Amino acid sequence: MKNNKGQALVEYVLIVAIISVITIAIVNYFGGYLKDSITKTSCSMVDKEYVEGDKPGDAYCKDKELEDDQS
Repeated sequence: MKNNKGQALVEYVLIVAIISVITIAIVNYFGGYLKDSITKTSCSMVDKEYVEGDKPGDAYCKDKELEDDQS
């Protein structure tokens, strides 16, 4: 009988490596959009205004300007 345990381990390592490479590529490609999404959520949580940037990943939060009704 031949021992095939090492072969199965190599196959699992290759599958994990391929999934990791694909995941890293997706995060790099959509990273700016993910960052903007997280920024938008955090702005609403701390009651600040979300300001969209020029390109994906450039968005930021700024303090809400208080509207003064007493003129």
